[in-house]
Amino acid sequence: MSIVTRRGDDGNTDLWFADRVPKYHPQVQAYGALDEAKAALGL
Repeated sequence: MSIVTRRGDDGNTDLWFADRVPKYHPQVQAYGALDEAKAALGL
């Protein structure tokens, strides 16, 4: 089963409880860094 939104990739992403922001937004980068740190710690 595939999930298709038919919106394509316009270079934006949805943040939790926020609007759509560019993928290079600092908050997106922070979420990624936090995810990497949690994975390294095994949490």
